[in-house]
Amino acid sequence: MAARSRSNPLALAVLALLWERPMHPYEMSMTLRERRKDESVKLNFGSLYSVVDSLVKHGLIEASSTERDGNRPTRTVYRLTDAGATEAIDWLTDLVRTPAKEFPQFEAALSFLPLLGPDDVVRLLRLRQATLERNLATVRGGVADAQAMGLPAIFTLESAYEVAILSAELDFVVGLATSIADGSFDGVHLWRELHERTMAGGRLDPDELAEALASYVPPPP
Repeated sequence: MAARSRSNPLALAVLALLWERPMHPYEMSMTLRERRKDESVKLNFGSLYSVVDSLVKHGLIEASSTERDGNRPTRTVYRLTDAGATEAIDWLTDLVRTPAKEFPQFEAALSFLPLLGPDDVVRLLRLRQATLERNLATVRGGVADAQAMGLPAIFTLESAYEVAILSAELDFVVGLATSIADGSFDGVHLWRELHERTMAGGRLDPDELAEALASYVPPPP
């Protein structure tokens, strides 16, 4: 599988599962859920079967047998091919080694934040802060439970990473909300002025907006 087509982590999850032993798709799904890997990889049955079909097409996995449980439909069991084992290692190596540009929705929201007023943003950030604190407590609780069961840290690395990411975002959100609220955020006074003008008369005239921003935007070289 070419590197450019490595866009669905669920495919890597399937390869990793079949590295352990042959499985049918239902068992793959249940195993991922039992191990809470669906917290890191988007999982649903429709996409899982599509991924399995694609991996078979590319020769990375193959049908090894079929099995039937009572009156249920026959299930196809898949196993990893040599090409699939190589692909799993190459793909994982690339993911660990090379940072990839991602496009988080919160980052997009920050880039257009001036559309909202400063006071509204502070209120929304406080709400986000409360949600982040709850999520962080939940993830930390899961890590603590895993440690209490004696599960080695290698099996909860994704949770440790999530704790780090949530903690960093929480610190950022708290700092941003505080600086906007106390007026120390650079440009907040202009932001507030522009928002008040907008609230009073609708969208600003482009010339008026350009004039207001002139002192903040460096001239072209």
